Amino acid sequence: MKLPENIAGFIQAQNEADSTAFANYFTEQAIVSDEDSSYTGRSEIKQWIEEAIEKYKMQSKVIDFKQTGSKGTLIVEASGDFPGSPGVMHYHMEFDGELIRSLRITG
Repeated sequence: MKLPENIAGFIQAQNEADSTAFANYFTEQAIVSDEDSSYTGRSEIKQWIEEAIEKYKMQSKVIDFKQTGSKGTLIVEASGDFPGSPGVMHYHMEFDGELIRSLRITG
């Protein structure tokens, strides 16, 4: 599947545990919602992904990506150190240009 560069880079940064590169795919005031918590801004998002990478050692394989206007849904098969691995996760995204303005993760 041919992904937009920003989505391919986002997944690559996550899989390579590069929290700085990962956070740079978000706007300065982006919001991430995951596991009943929210994180605002690149600094909090960077800290969140560092902790998630350390805790879950997750790797993601893209199943599908669809974008309509400024909204997109990324579906991945996630594997790692968590119950039910591997599992399917849905990343509900809103974009500001190429950057992610909001991300809500559901599984």
